[in-house]
Amino acid sequence: MPTAPITPGDFPTSPLALRFADPARQAKARAFASEQAAAATEAADLLAQLWDTAPGRPARAAALAAVHERLVDWRYRLAVAMGPPPGPAGAFFNPERFRTPIREGDTNFDRLGEVGRLREGAEWDQATRAYTGGRATPASEAMLRYGRLAERRFAAEGVEGDTLQNWVLLPDGRRIAGNRLLRGEAAYRADAELVARYAARGLDASRIETGGRPVYSATPTPRDSAVLHSAALDLLARPHLTVADYLAARYLLFQAPQNKKGSDAVTRTFIVTVGAVALPGAVPVLPEDVDLRCYVLGQSPCHP
Repeated sequence: MPTAPITPGDFPTSPLALRFADPARQAKARAFASEQAAAATEAADLLAQLWDTAPGRPARAAALAAVHERLVDWRYRLAVAMGPPPGPAGAFFNPERFRTPIREGDTNFDRLGEVGRLREGAEWDQATRAYTGGRATPASEAMLRYGRLAERRFAAEGVEGDTLQNWVLLPDGRRIAGNRLLRGEAAYRADAELVARYAARGLDASRIETGGRPVYSATPTPRDSAVLHSAALDLLARPHLTVADYLAARYLLFQAPQNKKGSDAVTRTFIVTVGAVALPGAVPVLPEDVDLRCYVLGQSPCHP
C-alpha cells in the first residue's frame, strides 16, 4: 500500500510549545517537528503493512490501535531521552506520565486565559498567587485568546452556570459527553484539586497559579473518552476514507486524550500518519492550534 511522504512541514508547532520570546529558542522548539515526522514515517510504513493483510474493518481498526500504542511508546521514550524541560515546568517532570492513562477521578485540567508562567521572564507574586510581568510569548497569547473564546462560548450558548458541557455527536447518532469548560467556582475547585494532587505527589505546590480569573478545559470521563477514541478508530478504518471522515475522527481524537502527558503530540503524529496512508495527496493541513480549537470551539467550528 503506497503512502505519501511525511515531512516536518506536516507538523506546525503548537503555540503551547513556544514559551519563549527569543526567536532562536523558538526555532529549537520547532525542531521537534523533525522527531514527529520521523516517527510518523515509521508508523505509516507499519500501518500500510498491517492494512495490506487486514481482512476487514475491525482488523483495520485493530491495526490503528496498535499503531497508536506504538506512538505512545515513542513519545514516552523520547521524554526519557530529552529529560525535563527548562523553567518551572521542569520541577514537575516525570516521564512515566507519558504512558500513564487518565483514570477516574484524575481528570486533566488545562488552564486557559491569563497564564502568567507562559510569559518569558515572569516572576512569582505571592499576593496575587500568579506570575506577573515578563514578555508575551506565542504560548501566553494563544491561551489568552482561547480563554476569551471560551468565555464567548458560555455567552453564545446561554450557559449561566460555571460549567459548559461539550457534547459530541458520533457517526452512529449517539451524543457523548466530551470535555468541559470551567469558569468561576468550578475553575477555582479545579485549582484546589490541582494543588492537592501536586502536594500528594510530594511536589512543591506553593507556586501553582491559582489567582486571577481562571478558565479550564477538563477532559471527559475515562469511559466517555474510550467511546470517543474507539469511534475515531472505527471511522478511520473505513476502507474508502473521505476528508470529512478524517476531520471528524481528528476531532474525536483530540476530545479523548488517553494519557496524563504527551497526548497532543501523539494525536498529531497519529492523525498525520493515518492521512499519509489513507488520503495520500489529500490530507488536510494540521492547524498549529488544533488541540485548542477542539477543546474550546465545539464540534463544527473547530475545523478550519
